Amino acid sequence: MAGRSSRTAPKVAVLMGGRSAEREVSLVSGRECAAALREAGYEVVEVDAGRDLAARLSEIVPDVCFNALHGRWGEDGCVQGLLEWLGLAYTHSGVLASALAMDKTRAKAAFAAAGLPVVESLIAPRSEVMARHVMATPYVVKPNAEGSSVGVYIVPANANTPPQLGPEMPDEVMVETYVPGRELTCAVLGDRAFCVTEIVTAGWYDYHAKYAPGGSRHVCPAEIPAEITAACRDYALRAHRALGCSGLSRSDFRWDDSRGLGGLYILETNTQPGMTPTSLAPEQAAAEGMSFADLCRWIVEDASCGR
Repeated sequence: MAGRSSRTAPKVAVLMGGRSAEREVSLVSGRECAAALREAGYEVVEVDAGRDLAARLSEIVPDVCFNALHGRWGEDGCVQGLLEWLGLAYTHSGVLASALAMDKTRAKAAFAAAGLPVVESLIAPRSEVMARHVMATPYVVKPNAEGSSVGVYIVPANANTPPQLGPEMPDEVMVETYVPGRELTCAVLGDRAFCVTEIVTAGWYDYHAKYAPGGSRHVCPAEIPAEITAACRDYALRAHRALGCSGLSRSDFRWDDSRGLGGLYILETNTQPGMTPTSLAPEQAAAEGMSFADLCRWIVEDASCGR
């Protein structure tokens, strides 16, 4: 762990909250991680990351910053750049990998260059998407640079009218071919891919399905053919490396099970997965024998500057 002082208990600043639409989710993740790290023997300071973050960290002088932020600023390379500037060791991915993963178009270009299967997509003005079908139905409309399924619209086959997007959507959006079938996800820790989880919902795995009680059910490990499990793990590890990720990441997939391996596509990679004991990545770690406290400890021990 780069930057560790001579104290018996290294000091960890857990960065949470922040300014994104996912502030509340980040607070929950951060508090759970802080509790686990205290259990693991670290001295922990919880930090609600605001505009005074640099000053706060200069006062705290942590050995490590545990990044539990979600969404813009905390997940897109901004906070990572600040921590690099301050010379502080931090967890998860660095500036470039974070920025690439948050930008879905650039991430998909990196995936395609690495030989990973991606679905057709394009970037279009919000106004044009609302005026006409810019792609043959069915398709999905979503922000190009947001997390946690914020603002996802599904346009079904043979829809008569284009989607009427809400005010939360940016001026330019991603339009992506819809893949029917099953929602799968696989986390990577360092150079190790975990097991695969299937996410079962009544509809699309949107923000409500992710975070509302009863919004989704996790089948971990997923009850899928060994070939698909192996492919998800391989693709997740290759995506992690293609983006230059560090520490923990989680890649999401859609699988049209009527087409076998040819129906499996990688959608995106999340460099700041949810971090509660029942979140997807910690559930996968637990399924492979790693406790939540041990997972948090591993992430802290992996921290560095210059990621």
